Amino acid sequence: MEKYYKRKEPSSDENPYENPSNEVPRPISTPSMPKLVDLDKLPWDPAERIRILDYHPNQRDIVRRKYWSNGPCQPRGHDFPKKKIGNKERRFVPTWFDRYGNWLEYSVKEDKAFCLCCYLCRDYVGIGIANEGGRDAFMTVGFNSWNKTERFDRHVGGVNSFHNKALRRCEDLVNQTQSIAVALHKQDDIMKKENRIRLNATIEACRFCLKCALPFCGHDESETSSFKGIFLELMDLILSQNEELKRLPKAPGNNKYLSPSTQKDVAHCFEEEVLKSIFNEIGDDVFALLVDESSDVSRKEQMAIVLRYVDAHGLIKERFVGLVHVMETSSLVLKSTIGTFFAKYKLSLKQLRGQGYDGASNMRGEFNGLKAKILEENKSAYYVHCFAHQLQLVVVAVARKHVGVEKFFDKVNILMNVVCASCKRKDIFREVEREEIEKEIVSGLTETGSGLNQELSLTRPGDTRWNSHYKTLTRLIDLFSTIVKVLERIANGSSNDSSKSQADGILEYLESFDFVFHLHLMSHILGLTDMLSRALQKKDQDILGAVSFVGSTKESLQNYREVGFDSLLQKVSSFCEKHDIKVLNMAQDYVSSRPRTQRNKITNQHYFKFDCFNTVMDRLIQEFGDRFNEVNTELLKNIAAFSPCDSFSNFDASRLLRLSEFYPYDFGVGEKIMLEHQLGSYHHNVLQDKKFANLNGIADLAKVMVETRKHISYHLVYRLLKLALVLPVATATVERSFSAMKRVKSSLRNRIGDDFLNACVICAVEKDELANVINEDVIERFQKMKSRRGQL
Repeated sequence: MEKYYKRKEPSSDENPYENPSNEVPRPISTPSMPKLVDLDKLPWDPAERIRILDYHPNQRDIVRRKYWSNGPCQPRGHDFPKKKIGNKERRFVPTWFDRYGNWLEYSVKEDKAFCLCCYLCRDYVGIGIANEGGRDAFMTVGFNSWNKTERFDRHVGGVNSFHNKALRRCEDLVNQTQSIAVALHKQDDIMKKENRIRLNATIEACRFCLKCALPFCGHDESETSSFKGIFLELMDLILSQNEELKRLPKAPGNNKYLSPSTQKDVAHCFEEEVLKSIFNEIGDDVFALLVDESSDVSRKEQMAIVLRYVDAHGLIKERFVGLVHVMETSSLVLKSTIGTFFAKYKLSLKQLRGQGYDGASNMRGEFNGLKAKILEENKSAYYVHCFAHQLQLVVVAVARKHVGVEKFFDKVNILMNVVCASCKRKDIFREVEREEIEKEIVSGLTETGSGLNQELSLTRPGDTRWNSHYKTLTRLIDLFSTIVKVLERIANGSSNDSSKSQADGILEYLESFDFVFHLHLMSHILGLTDMLSRALQKKDQDILGAVSFVGSTKESLQNYREVGFDSLLQKVSSFCEKHDIKVLNMAQDYVSSRPRTQRNKITNQHYFKFDCFNTVMDRLIQEFGDRFNEVNTELLKNIAAFSPCDSFSNFDASRLLRLSEFYPYDFGVGEKIMLEHQLGSYHHNVLQDKKFANLNGIADLAKVMVETRKHISYHLVYRLLKLALVLPVATATVERSFSAMKRVKSSLRNRIGDDFLNACVICAVEKDELANVINEDVIERFQKMKSRRGQL
């Protein structure tokens, strides 16, 4: 009847739940089913979480298991704020984490304590239980009465307390023997052993694919396929060589541990084990943050996170810990993403003692950059510019700001496209180059011999490849005659009108004084910074060497700015005469290629010296000054007093005491007095010890201090030394992570998910940590990830 007659809606003054006829009333509205959420974006701060019942029913147990496996949010290195309670200032005590480590959580956002197991399983146990000590506070609003520490024990209560029931429920949740799926599919010990053997083989195959950054799946994985993909082919190889696997009976189709979901779970287990070992090494110690951004092949913006720290053996380590997909690249979004990442792995911004980014404004901006946002929370997180980016970013900055240099690099890119566009044109280039070398040999201008007159090629410049611009410009100078003849052949012999016009335009610009001037100017500038760029690409670059290179490079640029124009002009004129290019008279009026932009009459001398040379050099020197400001320069100079070279000839206790003043969180007033006494004793002691006689840098100094146990006797000196070592010099590890990402997420594999991509890249970059992961740890984590029918 409902199909033909609509039920009368109750009026506003009637009670919709009053029903004298004892019929079941029809609800006015049905609450909507919660939507599925992205499990990788679960908030880690307890104050930001929603109720478990607000998740989709199909996801609740997965959410519970994920939170429980990751453990409570315990930012041990956080600077816990004080609040006045009564007549005293109180705060959260980090040692409470050790006493109540399996359930106690702390919210950085609200400065309150929470209970993890009660949050996860209170709805299972029931809400109608009598109020127990602090139960509501620890579950909902949070607990912050730091003077009433007895509330923690009252919250735990007795054996059958609300808290202990929730705790047992959480433990049962990850206990596979309590699973319904396991109860319905009983397995004996023999079958469990067989499952473990199969999973071990899968783990080894996954380890190989992760280490070599190889794709797991193949295009055709059927049994009749000639190549089923690297993973399955590797599994067949393992099966053919492993007698124990051969003897196993054939497993059911859903219990072979070969599915793509199993491969991803194993990769995720490897990722978590690698990160666990890294974060265990850091512990509550200080570290530096290195961040860079790059887009992958699917045009997703990725943020690579690298941590630099000193381990227990005194060794400097830079570890890649995550590749995070960011929707925006603003400083606020980046900081929020980093904060979420730190909370997930129980780190704190208060542990930061250094930052290293590239020169982008959203990273190093003085007021709204990521550097400034982090400095607002931690004044000791000093920013040191990413040295490895120095050369390329300066070139790009100059190219964008100066019209002449920008036009020059645009033309160079077009030249590369025209000359190196096809195999045919490359063959023409080789043929012309060979003819030029033969002419020079016949005329006696070139010598012959073993290793001489090797074939050269043009190198395409790139904004992210170290030294690529410098190599490109030097090749342009060496192969100028060859390039001109190749362009003439293309202009005269091509049937494509577009190629002819491009070749003619490039030829006209190449044979101009303006091109030759900018070519030699930028080539000389990149030559001055080449040694610095090469030195800073080393993975274990010593910070003292970096200071020396930066200082000498700045002096060379300043000296070239003052006296270099005449020598540059002489070099340009000589090049023009050699290649029959018209040399401009510097006393004549300058004629712009765009007359409308030229307002005042100036001479060629004035334009090329003041508008080009001086402007470019001033901007370069300013770029160096911005990236190495007074604070950073003083920091690096004070660190130089630690140098053990030449029998500690640079040792200066006053400089090291000045260095300690940069870190007020690490040295109190009393400790500064003790540090002064320790420095004098330390200097005398290491001079007498032969093990400190031939050290090359402060990195070796830290290592030997740990080996000789002097890091315990002079603990304040060693603490200051670690603060110096964590300052980032070059972010080569960040660049290597992007190289690994390009191998993992290729054009043929561009649909790989963010989680799987992150796991693959971490394992590919941190190969040493991956090799140390034990299969048993992977199996244990794999079993606890979710309910599985196959038991191990």
